[in-house]
Amino acid sequence: MVMGSLREETQVVVIGSGPGGYVAALRLADLGKDVVLIEKRERPGGTCLLEGCIPSKTLIHAVDVKQTAMEARNFGLGVSDIGVDLFKLRGWTEEIVAGLSAGVASLLKRRGVQVIRGHARFTSPTGIDIEGGEVSGVDFEQAIIATGSSLNRLPEGIVSSVWSSADALKLPRVPKSLLVVGGGYIGLEMGLVYQGLGAEVSVVEFFPRLLMGADEDLVEVMLKHAGTHLKEIMTESKVLSIAETDGKPDNGFDVEIEHQGKVLKKRYDQVLVAIGRRPNSEDIGLEKTGVEVDERGHILTDQECRTAEPNIFAIGDVATGPMLAHKASREGKVAAEVIAASGEDTPAAFDNRAIPAVVFTDPEIAWTGLTEREAAEQGIEVKVGKFPLSALGRARTLGRTDGLVKIIADPGTNLILGVGIVGPLASELIAEGTLAIEMGATLEDLMVTIHPHPTLSEALMEAAEVAAGEAVHVNPPRKVR
Repeated sequence: MVMGSLREETQVVVIGSGPGGYVAALRLADLGKDVVLIEKRERPGGTCLLEGCIPSKTLIHAVDVKQTAMEARNFGLGVSDIGVDLFKLRGWTEEIVAGLSAGVASLLKRRGVQVIRGHARFTSPTGIDIEGGEVSGVDFEQAIIATGSSLNRLPEGIVSSVWSSADALKLPRVPKSLLVVGGGYIGLEMGLVYQGLGAEVSVVEFFPRLLMGADEDLVEVMLKHAGTHLKEIMTESKVLSIAETDGKPDNGFDVEIEHQGKVLKKRYDQVLVAIGRRPNSEDIGLEKTGVEVDERGHILTDQECRTAEPNIFAIGDVATGPMLAHKASREGKVAAEVIAASGEDTPAAFDNRAIPAVVFTDPEIAWTGLTEREAAEQGIEVKVGKFPLSALGRARTLGRTDGLVKIIADPGTNLILGVGIVGPLASELIAEGTLAIEMGATLEDLMVTIHPHPTLSEALMEAAEVAAGEAVHVNPPRKVR
């Protein structure tokens, strides 16, 4: 263990500089607190910025540009072929990541947040030792744990030369054939990136269908479009073994897959394993505190993001709830404002009604609030209005009519409970649905809000009209005589 000789004192220590941690540190500094931020990486930004959301969306955009250019021939713009320069694409991705990380570092410096490098471990509810840095430890009044999450470990017997999503984001090469193990959002996003770059991609998923968190009708639309580009999708399947062909990864991988009661033996040039993430709650000294974790390792918190140890807070992936960067940022602000209130009555609480989720496939899928699946599981009666993008003028001008918007509402009050979207720019459109749920909007509120024409956003208004039985641009359901 390498530790420095200095020890610091501060009002608040924040562990982790991801979208939860650095936002919390900045907000605390703005509220007048003395803040120390501990980060074990060389650069701030966390997994999302350094090896997750940002680099993956950069590559997704590159592939989208390529595919859009190729499809432009459908309306008279001739494009014969588009080459891919991996070296330049890697450089472009790294430039974006480096620029954003430098921006975070600059914000922290200008706000007076002291950043200490090293691995933090609690030694008590008010003390931390730091390994690997010039500072040996920090004594504090309050702490925010924002250590994020890590990729799930590979099962025993799986060779280490398979790719993780972090490996795949580095663009080592474009294999001729790629097996993606895991049909969640990470696996699908990365699989479609490599398909767009020229690989022949297959997906294997343990559960009955892909993207189990999303409503099936949204996933079906995506698969109707994107699924045609994938060589094979094997659901309700299990990878039994992965071995390097002839003991050398350059020769490819021999994979045994249990599918429909049979064991299939297949060979792929490369294998990408994307089987989820786990919270980084281990090896940070929680046993020296009163902080409690659940069976999956998530730190238990209340609406103030406070743990069972009153002066210690937890936010982001390491806490309970969905592992989403925007959820972490919101929690970071809540925790900071609660701490700054110093025990006084504060309105700050993580009591949000909806947390939007987005899958950047092609087409994109986004949902917020209550899903139809959740309503059915919980026995909640709802009414649903669906508006197809094929009936939307702007979607037709884009040549992207494969999609729909649906509104889920309470049948008695017309209160909007959920929104689901599959189609172009669903990631941008879902914010309106989230705002509607947060503000307690009704179908009428959405219907009488004037949406600019022609735009994709009109589809939310149209879906609300369908749910209210006042649709104009789609025919009402036939009445049973």
